[in-house]
Amino acid sequence: MKNFGVALFLFTAGLAAAAQTNAVPAAREMSLPDCIQQALAHNLDVQIQRYNPQLSLFNLNSAYGGYDPTFNFSGQHQYNNSGAEFQNGQRVAGSQYNSDTYSSGFNGGTPWGMTYDLFGNVSSTAGRNPVTNNIFFPIQNSSGQVGLSLTQPLLKNFWIDSTRLTIRINKNRLQYSEQGVRGQIITSITDVENAYYELIYAQENVKVQQEALDLAQTQLDQDKQRVQIGSMSPLDVQQDESQVATSRANLISAENALSIAENALKNLLTDDYAQWHGTEIQPTATLTATMQLFDLQDSWNKGMTQRPDLLQSRLNVEAQGIQLKFYKNQLFPALDLIGSYGFNGAGRQFGDTFDQFNQADRPFYTYGAQLSMPLSNIGPRNQLKAGKVSLKQLLLQLKQLEQNVMVQIDNAVKQAQSSYQSVEATRQARIYAEAALDAEQKKYAVGKSTTFTVLQLQNNLTAARSQEIRSLADYNKALANLAAEEGSTLERNDIKLEMK
Repeated sequence: MKNFGVALFLFTAGLAAAAQTNAVPAAREMSLPDCIQQALAHNLDVQIQRYNPQLSLFNLNSAYGGYDPTFNFSGQHQYNNSGAEFQNGQRVAGSQYNSDTYSSGFNGGTPWGMTYDLFGNVSSTAGRNPVTNNIFFPIQNSSGQVGLSLTQPLLKNFWIDSTRLTIRINKNRLQYSEQGVRGQIITSITDVENAYYELIYAQENVKVQQEALDLAQTQLDQDKQRVQIGSMSPLDVQQDESQVATSRANLISAENALSIAENALKNLLTDDYAQWHGTEIQPTATLTATMQLFDLQDSWNKGMTQRPDLLQSRLNVEAQGIQLKFYKNQLFPALDLIGSYGFNGAGRQFGDTFDQFNQADRPFYTYGAQLSMPLSNIGPRNQLKAGKVSLKQLLLQLKQLEQNVMVQIDNAVKQAQSSYQSVEATRQARIYAEAALDAEQKKYAVGKSTTFTVLQLQNNLTAARSQEIRSLADYNKALANLAAEEGSTLERNDIKLEMK
């Protein structure tokens, strides 16, 4: 089993040849597994898609920030001089004091909806108040509190709140992005398989066209000899020359198609096309048609359980269900249990206050409940209605996709079956074309046939040979496409995908 690890930060292929040097040889023999592992390591579509789970994971981790405790601290100094006043015609001196106040807190939330606030504050005041004219009473005191307050929802925000909603949705989206990576890998592997078989076809077709040119050239050479000995008119040779020219044009076209097919495969294998531009890829495989039994019901079962786009659609339904759960909870009134407990402290200085905190002999506490109820609740009620409609829509979209998947698989199975039947039919056609040309050439040699007939049969043979290798390539591509429709491409290529 080939194990291709797909990590959020690292993506590697598990075959031994995965680590390639930067130097790419001018000619390179490659098997289909070689091409697949090369694509998994360097295909740009795969590289782009693989970052989505990483982004989703960051979003998920960010959502847990809703539980991050917050520390706060503040300090303030205040000076106040009220100034002198006149009372009953007499001047009365004003008060003066300096005040220092410090407060701190540590608050946050919990996964079950409870919020907490661990608080502390202390203040100290020093100054003087007038008692009578020019007689002052000194002021110096300190006081403070330390304690903990809790709020626990019982209805609204009890079983799900905005933080838990975001976390669950982001977990769902992480799975969604992982299926996106899997879907892209399946697509890229299928594209590689199709391009690989197309390259083999293009190479074989060049050979077929070369054979056609050689055959036409041989016919031309033989007929020129017949002209020289006077057994054939020079005008008859023009048909041969026309055939040679046509065959040469067909060869040029086939060679151009080969270059295009090779570039298409290179584009799937590398993220540095310039490095591979001068490389000639030599497939080590040959076009064969291995008989395969097709089970439509089994293919449907695979599609229903393995197709990434189908799994993503089900995740969309699941995400909407989570959203609906939140909307339903928001319909309830906010009924919260509240409570606090702590200790008071007082004295002439800060130190006295802190000593009383340590003694813990001046406690305070509160407990109770608070209720908040919107009178109409228009917003949450309509959000819930809209959420239900969206869920129905997503379910219909899921059903539509499931039906489309079944149709696509059915078509893919029929295409594979038809392609296999075409392989045998084109093979027989090629055999008959070879026999017909051989028989006609023998007749032509004894003067019982014409140049036109021989050339026509040569064209028929070339077309039959080309069609045979075309059907072989199409059959192998049909098998690859069927696996893609089933979502079984990784299994078919013995690839184990792991999300880390």
